[in-house]
Amino acid sequence: MRNPFKKNTGALQLQHPIAILLVVIGAFLIGKLMSTSGIPLIAGLIFLPLIVIFINRVFYNPKIALFSIQLAAYFINGLPRYTGPIVPYGLIADGLFVLALVAIIFKHFYVGVNWKPMLKDVSLLAAVWMGWIFLEILNPEAVSFQAWFYTMRGIALYFFFGIPIVLLLMRNPKDLEIFFYIWGSMTILATLKGAMQLIIGLDPAEQRWMDAGAYQTHLLFGKLRVFSFMSDAGQFGASQAHALVMGGIIAYETKSLKKKLFFGIVALSGLYGMLISGTRGAIAIPALGFFTYLILTKNKKLIALGLIAGIAVYIFFAYTTILQSNYQVARLRTAFHPEQDASFQVRLDNQKILKNYLSTRPIGGGVGHAGVRAQKYVPNGFLANVATDSWYVLIWAENGAIGLLLHFFILFYIVIKGGYIIMFRIRDSELKARMMAILSGIMGILLANYGNAVMGQFPTSINVYYSMAFLFIATHYDKIILKERKMGKDPFILFNNLYKNKFIR
Repeated sequence: MRNPFKKNTGALQLQHPIAILLVVIGAFLIGKLMSTSGIPLIAGLIFLPLIVIFINRVFYNPKIALFSIQLAAYFINGLPRYTGPIVPYGLIADGLFVLALVAIIFKHFYVGVNWKPMLKDVSLLAAVWMGWIFLEILNPEAVSFQAWFYTMRGIALYFFFGIPIVLLLMRNPKDLEIFFYIWGSMTILATLKGAMQLIIGLDPAEQRWMDAGAYQTHLLFGKLRVFSFMSDAGQFGASQAHALVMGGIIAYETKSLKKKLFFGIVALSGLYGMLISGTRGAIAIPALGFFTYLILTKNKKLIALGLIAGIAVYIFFAYTTILQSNYQVARLRTAFHPEQDASFQVRLDNQKILKNYLSTRPIGGGVGHAGVRAQKYVPNGFLANVATDSWYVLIWAENGAIGLLLHFFILFYIVIKGGYIIMFRIRDSELKARMMAILSGIMGILLANYGNAVMGQFPTSINVYYSMAFLFIATHYDKIILKERKMGKDPFILFNNLYKNKFIR
């Protein structure tokens, strides 16, 4: 019998000649690959251990994948400025959704997965929309499968994956709170980065991106339209305006002084970010968002005060020249005079062209075949050379009148039922406030979609799709919260013994 105390372990095993030979061969092969493959391989090798650890944690707790998607959504579209197109970063979200599903299945391999929480009407709507997008492959006008594949992800795939997986995994009210804190923290960070661009200037990677052509839309009359670390100024402005609504409502409604401070900072960051982005259409988000909140409160005095404030803001922008010397205010003011906006008139002309083209194409011209982005796949296509701008015009051009009507039905169903749940089903006041913030933000985004295709881009798409799912878990949260309050617990305390109490497990 061998003495276990004399057994060589750890680094001592490397003294064996075969082990030394394997290490030398491995080092040689790695060096050779690095010299021929360059930075991508080196980066891959550096991050490989972290990736393995991350995958291990996701299999232990699949929620990590969902929160990682929410975080990554803020950086995915801006990373190529620094690295170049070495990898398709957009596929990161796809991979994480799939990883979450695989982790769910393996985590419950022997007992089976309880799919019941995801079997809701909103999941069915997501499946119907995904099914329609799949049918668009057969559209006789479509000529590029690649265009369909890369476009359908933002239009349908993340909606199809995000809704049911959130319904399945985010079963604890503290999951909702984590979602808000990630959203708020990223809003503050994005605005700080935007302020650096405005005050200090662009870094070399951002300047190269501007010089390559982005200056045409991001440098107007010598003034920078701030884009932070997002895809463009339009998405930055919409995302920050969305956070303004969310943060403002929670800050006003919450009873916790610390949360009032945090979400108040989020709201102010969102407001400042919206202004410096120079995105005129973003003002629609707080306009309809806060109006929706007033209706949901059912408080007549608050509604009256809100309407007075709204009218005052409208008069300020539409009928005065106060602060006209401030570029951000002056640019935002032009949104209240569309008849004087040449770009708005161009959009109307483009819509007339599309109306004539689509009059004989009830299912559109094919997913991925419309707008400037389609020029990458079908450069000579008719729709690829007509700017769509609006999210709804994009859906109309690619899916036709039938697809647009289906899309509207799904969106209206979600917001109407969400409003019903908030007004008549939720009993806890703090949960109701958070759901009002969610629905108000969604309504603002839906209005802003008329001017810009904001809902199909990161990070807005992820925040909106997760929000839609949370609306349909709200009654489940309500039962848990009321039960915990009876036991003297605060269900919204997040950071005390977070892992010990398995709040995010």
